[in-house]
Amino acid sequence: MSRHDATAAIGAALYGLATRAVRRLPRDMSLTSAATLATLDRTGPRRITDLAAVEGVTQPAMTALVRVMEESGLVERWGDASDRRVTLVCLTEAGAAYVRTRRQAGVDAFEQLIDKLTGDEVEALVAALPALKHLAELESQDREGPTQ
Repeated sequence: MSRHDATAAIGAALYGLATRAVRRLPRDMSLTSAATLATLDRTGPRRITDLAAVEGVTQPAMTALVRVMEESGLVERWGDASDRRVTLVCLTEAGAAYVRTRRQAGVDAFEQLIDKLTGDEVEALVAALPALKHLAELESQDREGPTQ
């Protein structure tokens, strides 16, 4: 198999797995809201404009989304000590707890699937862990850019 064919097959398999994983998660909020909370959990406080760019939505849409999440107690807005004109969106403890619960639900779902694999298949996944972690780092860097 050529490198191009291998990367295409791996990409298709990972994309299909990720798509099915997203469908298994609770649908108690939009994917954009959940992704925004996860971004804040990984990167810390961010400007609304930064969040909009990371999540691929307009600034007005992110402003409305942050307002709803703020009313739900999942995020709060803080002034930036280094620049009083800037407002940062920050996770609350309830928001962080939501991210942890949602992440654990995803881990649990994958654990149940992995338990159905053969020993050799599990060993193959273990061998692939460094590459998978590196892929996640690369995707995060591409998508989120530098933190504020």
